[in-house]
Amino acid sequence: MRIGLIGYGYWGPNILRNLVAHTDAEVAIVADQKLERLAALKKVYPAVRTTTDANEVTEAKDIDAVIVATPVQTHYSLARAALLSGKHVLVEKPLADSLKGAEELVALAAEKKLMLMIDHTYLYTGAVEVMKRVIDSGEIGVLQSFSSTRFNLGLFQGDVNVLWDLAPHDLSILLHLIGRMPTLVNAVGVSHTGNNIENIAYLTLRYDDGMIAHIGASWVSPVKIRQMLISGDKKMIVFDDTEAIEKVKIYESGYTVRTDEDKRRLYMDYRSGDIHIPNVGNKEALQGVVEDFIHAVSKGSTPRSDAHFGLNVVRVLDAAERSLREGGAEVRLS
Repeated sequence: MRIGLIGYGYWGPNILRNLVAHTDAEVAIVADQKLERLAALKKVYPAVRTTTDANEVTEAKDIDAVIVATPVQTHYSLARAALLSGKHVLVEKPLADSLKGAEELVALAAEKKLMLMIDHTYLYTGAVEVMKRVIDSGEIGVLQSFSSTRFNLGLFQGDVNVLWDLAPHDLSILLHLIGRMPTLVNAVGVSHTGNNIENIAYLTLRYDDGMIAHIGASWVSPVKIRQMLISGDKKMIVFDDTEAIEKVKIYESGYTVRTDEDKRRLYMDYRSGDIHIPNVGNKEALQGVVEDFIHAVSKGSTPRSDAHFGLNVVRVLDAAERSLREGGAEVRLS
């Protein structure tokens, strides 16, 4: 499969490296607006054709697919151009910077019978794969809560707020693990930069069955925090992405509720047992993304992070954005 890559900035070099390593992929052309980036690329991959014009990639006759690894506000236009040219598309997260744009891309891909996939890389990590198996097996019981913290110092974005930048990681993990959409969304945040782009924000999602999820995102933290707490009525999971080896821990901890004979008073019985640390493997997640995309295109299979999954992530982000603009009001997802 001959592939064109648009964007050789932060994430593009990692994508290109994994494409070059794949036996069923050939990188035909790479586009980036900065000549110094293309010069750096040529030193490592001298045979790859380069250009500063993204249209040369989307309109190229000799490629089958386009990968978009550019700033969020360009995702819609570049993915749309590639789909209109008959190319399969893998686009960096999130799918688009608006719900309308994301819906149009999904509809266009379906109309053209082309593969549209979103690079929600975390879905392909060993840690998330292990957590998915544990949750689906029923080991931790009925899910009660999901709490995620994603803090670091920078990188401040000039086109989207911290929720659109960081929360797609946590939302994609949540939606993948839970397997269903929330019904209510609300978000609060603050901008300290004078440009009305929130650099700290908190997102809450509620489910009809009592499940609740909370996601904190910040570009203003002296330490890097990448942690998730998932509670079930039998066991609990802690995922710490900053850990080198022991990323996932399963705690045999929890509580049970009982009442007295008159049911007038509640009593809590707490339990604290062993901690299980599963082996999560060390395969590079982006390698899994590339493999899934190439397999989906060649075999017609449904990738783990397909167009509809990516659209659902944008649906939640859109609701969060509306809540931010309405002072944290709850927004109901249709």
